[in-house]
Amino acid sequence: MTEKKTPAEKQSAGEVQKASPAKKRRKRKEPHPLDAVIDEMLGGSTAKEDGVRVYNQLKKRLVERMLSAELTNHLGYERGEEKPGGQLNHRNGSTPKTVRTDTGNLPLDIPRDREGTFEPRLIPKSLRRLDGFDDKVLALYARGVSVREIRSFLEEQYQMPISPDLISQITDEVLDEVTQWQQRPLEPIYPVVVFDALRVKIRDEGVVRNKAVYLALGVTRDGRKEVLGFWIQQTEGAAFWLRVMSELRSRGVEDILIALIDGLKGFPEAITSVFPQTQIHHCVVHLVRQSLAYVSWQDRKKVAAALKAIYRAPTLAAAESQLDTFEKSDWGKRFPPIVTLWRRHWDHVRPVFQYPPEIRRRLYTTNAIESVHMQVRKIIKTRGHFPSDEAAGKLIYLALRNIVNKWRNASPHWTAAMTHFSLLFGDRFNLEA
Repeated sequence: MTEKKTPAEKQSAGEVQKASPAKKRRKRKEPHPLDAVIDEMLGGSTAKEDGVRVYNQLKKRLVERMLSAELTNHLGYERGEEKPGGQLNHRNGSTPKTVRTDTGNLPLDIPRDREGTFEPRLIPKSLRRLDGFDDKVLALYARGVSVREIRSFLEEQYQMPISPDLISQITDEVLDEVTQWQQRPLEPIYPVVVFDALRVKIRDEGVVRNKAVYLALGVTRDGRKEVLGFWIQQTEGAAFWLRVMSELRSRGVEDILIALIDGLKGFPEAITSVFPQTQIHHCVVHLVRQSLAYVSWQDRKKVAAALKAIYRAPTLAAAESQLDTFEKSDWGKRFPPIVTLWRRHWDHVRPVFQYPPEIRRRLYTTNAIESVHMQVRKIIKTRGHFPSDEAAGKLIYLALRNIVNKWRNASPHWTAAMTHFSLLFGDRFNLEA
């Protein structure tokens, strides 16, 4: 076992010990000029209430100084200076005003001029709420929080009374944004547009009705998803769908290659009357659901497996053969309406077999839009019903805005499908356009 040498023994043996490098000292941070002022205002207190009080005092003073600077710029001379020759307008005191901020009420003294021509830009005359307050209200509302719960939260958070009318007024300001969004220009061509509906309870003429809100989800040329719009159905029938298609046309859509629908009566005719070359695909999932409505619970899994053999067939010929087989089977004889249903919609099922299986799965289901519906339902489920179409549209728009903000990149599945579209649709779809 080796003995440890003392420092003197190491030195005599010629072993030089390397000096450890000196530690770098951090440069001492110079105190900020405002620190002394803030310390004096706090008076040594560390209470949260005192911190908020000082913060509001500083904010009040800063806003008033900025307003005073605006008035100086408007008049053309500093406070205490002589007025320019021939100028009659001058400072004329101030007007008290209270604005709501994200930290509570902020009382201000708004400077004014003698002639009343001064229009503050920082705090306009009609402004009663600073930026931040409205954003919090809209963020809560967009997540399905009721007006009563928003009011309770704000009163607890900011210790000031909030009226339900104020919250409604803030959320109503979104209506103009909804209108602009619904009327915005669209792409000239969409390779795929998926149409589907969710049911929403809305009061109409004193009666709560279960209305259909239809969404259109488009897939752009580069494989990105885009919500084209939503429509609350007012009337039944093809006239409604013709209006929707005409609206898409007026917003700049010139062609839709594939429209994926849920099989409503009159829908295909409305689409082709405005976009005559569009290929209509019936959602197979909706078709299976409609088929199973004829079947008892104990037989549904077996019938669903028999139907899967039809739409999972490798080719069109194989699918038609499987449909014939189902018709002749015991299931087809027990449930003839299922066969009638598939035969009636077969013209809108068969086009999907032109595509490879990995693309086909995205062209015979409305799963792309069903996930959007699921997220919207999470938000609106807390509402028993909406008092009007506008109220429903307001919340649905805010929910969609939050959902769309999470969509970052193009789906690789849709990007891969674009090559097949360019081969099948020729001049109608050019990848390089």
